[in-house]
Amino acid sequence: MYMDLVAVSMAMSASQFQTDMSYALMSKTLEIAEISGDEIAKMMEAAVTGIGQNIDVMA
Repeated sequence: MYMDLVAVSMAMSASQFQTDMSYALMSKTLEIAEISGDEIAKMMEAAVTGIGQNIDVMA
């Protein structure tokens, strides 16, 4: 019976570690996605600047 408690304790500890690692990884992934989104928004704003100010009459 004592060995069963040790095994259950170890399994629970491993499960908690895996949960903590998954949470940390998802937090970092979310942080990177937010930064990437901000950078994409900045690039899109920069690309829009000047649109409609020139007309190509030769086309």
